[in-house]
Amino acid sequence: MFTGIAQGVGEPALGGSGAPEAQITVKPRFAWDSPLTLGESVSVSGVCLTVAEILPQGAFRAYASAETLARSALKSQALVNLERALRLSDRLGGHIVTGHVDGVGAVLSRARRGESLELKISLPRDLAPLVVAKGSVALDGVSLTVNLARPDFFTVNLIPATLAQTALAGLAAGARVNIETDIIGKYVQSLCQKSSPQGQGQSQERPWLRELLLG
Repeated sequence: MFTGIAQGVGEPALGGSGAPEAQITVKPRFAWDSPLTLGESVSVSGVCLTVAEILPQGAFRAYASAETLARSALKSQALVNLERALRLSDRLGGHIVTGHVDGVGAVLSRARRGESLELKISLPRDLAPLVVAKGSVALDGVSLTVNLARPDFFTVNLIPATLAQTALAGLAAGARVNIETDIIGKYVQSLCQKSSPQGQGQSQERPWLRELLLG
């Protein structure tokens, strides 16, 4: 579990024998607050990976499965955002991020808004109901607030601190990014789409749930 507050950026390198799976070596451009440990989880641009080998200068090696590579943009990224797993005593500065990527979007445009940078990101249609204006979304593992949400895109603003601390500032138009939607929205959607008690396999709207959510 993560908060979406990146601790810094790193340089990834994929290796392997040409199989769908791969090993990924990550070299951070900063010093960890304490040494990594074998088996701990690290968010690598929003993908939860397990530290399989510890290397000098804070670098580590992890295993990326075929599913991970197919559902994420890791293979195309020159820099990645890094965050160690949340401890129970930590502040939840962003929002609850699982490190399980829901889909991949692309940067449609970037525009300066004062000191901030606005990104317009394409949105897979199946994720559209889970991305709402003023809600939370993780973009390459970074917790952000959605400004505008449409069926096929959304926009976010990157403040100076985010631009300085993450790799998002270097995203050019066309760059692929990992998207993780808010886990709370996923559970709400699942409740709303559950099959009827009669087992007819049809979605059933639950008025009580709609009243609870909408007030």
